[in-house]
Amino acid sequence: MLSAVGQGEFVRRAVRHAHLLLGAFALVAAAAFARAAAFQAPLATSANEEARLDNAIGALSPERPGTVDAYVVVAALDTDPVFEREAREAGRVLASRFDAKGRTLVLAEDGGGDKADAPATPQRLALALARVAAVMDRKEDVLVLYTTSHGSPHAGLNFRDPARGASIISPAQLASMFDAPGIKNRLVILQACFAGQFVPALSSPSTVIATASSDMKSSFGCTAGNDWTFFGYALIDLAMRQPDTFVRQFRRAYVNILEWEHKLGIESSSPQMKVGSETAGWLTALDARAPKAASAPVGNPPSELVH
Repeated sequence: MLSAVGQGEFVRRAVRHAHLLLGAFALVAAAAFARAAAFQAPLATSANEEARLDNAIGALSPERPGTVDAYVVVAALDTDPVFEREAREAGRVLASRFDAKGRTLVLAEDGGGDKADAPATPQRLALALARVAAVMDRKEDVLVLYTTSHGSPHAGLNFRDPARGASIISPAQLASMFDAPGIKNRLVILQACFAGQFVPALSSPSTVIATASSDMKSSFGCTAGNDWTFFGYALIDLAMRQPDTFVRQFRRAYVNILEWEHKLGIESSSPQMKVGSETAGWLTALDARAPKAASAPVGNPPSELVH
């Protein structure tokens, strides 16, 4: 039997031990709660983003029988701010250029009050293309896609988002996003290094594809603080704001880019364009409805061009 002193010490030790156990349980519970919160927060955020995209798709204007309508999808596949800014403004320019207001989706992060429809992921890009295909007349209308991101040689377009993961969209995968829902008429504009690698996979008689670079060349201007890349600035912010055909707008952008690269002493990115043999009809129809007056550029030129 313990003495009174021994009993007191035993009680004190037991209390201390209980406190330690309670503390350990509290830490475990807190950690479990934190893990649960971390798991639930992305789920809640993702659900909200999916709802936003679903609402935007549901609000798309219907196709007009007898009219070649353009449906525009723009995606910033990297969270570097330059791509997000470029995508949001490109959505507005392309919607105006191709008479696609009410028929445009922009997948990018919001920029304060400058709102997009939802952040981009490869899965959302595929979903957007499939859902748009269900709204458009696939025999008559045109899907216009503009993506902006980094690119990797012999691989594809880089998707990188700290909150949503990282992956590559290969040429075959992007081709499948068009082919699976039966999108025939398409104007594909890809801003990324090595984007020319997509030309063989996406080429068809009814496709126009324009890329910021050849399959083995880098493109420029993707400094995070920029408003535009070289290609986005030359084609979207300058050339496509001027009344002209798309083919001539691309050629004007091509010349500007080559001049900038020559002045900076950097190797040419060699932008590419391939025009399918059966695109003249819908290209002419869209060119005819382009704005007749020029609009002013928005944002600053790439910083590399002003220093």
